[in-house]
Amino acid sequence: MAERTFEDAMKRLEEIVHDLESGDLPLEESLRIFEEGMKLVALCSHTLEDAEKKVSLLVREQDGGVSQRPFEADDIKDELP
Repeated sequence: MAERTFEDAMKRLEEIVHDLESGDLPLEESLRIFEEGMKLVALCSHTLEDAEKKVSLLVREQDGGVSQRPFEADDIKDELP
């Protein structure tokens, strides 16, 4: 599979889901594009994991300075109403 952007992979996944849901494909073609879809899911998952590792929050210190720390999923729970 050639290098794809995350957006291209997601678009292709949407096409695959549509094609599979239509039920119009022969079994062999359905299996082929299902396998392609699974590879794209792995690519997207890996891309998202890498992005999550890069995300960091800026935290204002008590003295007014700013520091960085890794993003934690629990951080957004405190921000939600």
